[in-house]
Amino acid sequence: MVYDPFKPASSTRTLSAPPSASDYLKDAIFRAFAYFCALSILLLVGYIVFELGSQAMPAIKAHGLGFVTGTTWDTNEQVFGVLPEIWGTIYSSLLALLIGGGLGVGIAIFLTQGFVHAKIEVTFRTIIELLAAIPSVVYGLWGIYVLIPLLRPGAEWLHEKLGWFPLFGTELSGPGLAPAALVLSIMILPTVAAISADAFRRIPYKVKEAAYGMGATKWEVILKVMLPTASSGILAGMVLGFGRALGETMALAMLIGNVNNISVSLFAPANTLASLLASTFPEAGQLEIQALMYAALVLLVITFIVNVAGLAVQQYTMRKFEGKK
Repeated sequence: MVYDPFKPASSTRTLSAPPSASDYLKDAIFRAFAYFCALSILLLVGYIVFELGSQAMPAIKAHGLGFVTGTTWDTNEQVFGVLPEIWGTIYSSLLALLIGGGLGVGIAIFLTQGFVHAKIEVTFRTIIELLAAIPSVVYGLWGIYVLIPLLRPGAEWLHEKLGWFPLFGTELSGPGLAPAALVLSIMILPTVAAISADAFRRIPYKVKEAAYGMGATKWEVILKVMLPTASSGILAGMVLGFGRALGETMALAMLIGNVNNISVSLFAPANTLASLLASTFPEAGQLEIQALMYAALVLLVITFIVNVAGLAVQQYTMRKFEGKK
């Protein structure tokens, strides 16, 4: 009997064999399950929006767009406006993204571009990831008892010397935007750093080798090759971090001051939509609950707009720097 290497044995099945009926059944079941999960997510989001909208509808009819542009929250007078909370939410989140996002990308570069040994990299990465496991209330307590006393001397000096400048026009007497933004930046740091580091690791090593072969220095490779190539992943981390900052509740409620105030000063107390919901809801009456549901709906819309805008920017960078359609 002559052995034919191209003829499979009758008792074995090769990888190139056509799919059987059971394979088709398994594939159909998996596809149906995947579609069901995707549909469930859409239905869940729709249900949340419906519930918020239905409970907020009396407040929407009563206050209209004046709720978004109003600056007073007075339960006794039944006057509700969330413009200071919208300002505080966006302003504190942008400050946190500026600080935490920059540090996160810097840490990702430090850990992935050959600045440290592999074992040290694992240690640093583990420590950074542990920051995400710290409860929000612990961050708030740390901010009250450690961060604010540390910031106060420097804030007083800046206010004394540069008080004419709007960013330092208020004296830091307690909770305010600066400690809230700093704590928020630490809270979003693990997300930005982890996703940015993964984006750098996905870049093929031959891209870096080609840049070195053309005579580029290490920092030229990092700034002109690696950063643009990883920009879509970095932006994804930024968007997730910004979304985390927009929805943060307990740490902000403890540190930002909970004052209806619109100010660009880093030391002024302020308020956010999430902290307004957390601090007001337990003792709210029926009319105030309806207004709070309206505020929750506004926060949901802001988060949705931020995510859609971030996705659009990410797709643009992918087309520009990675050649993807």
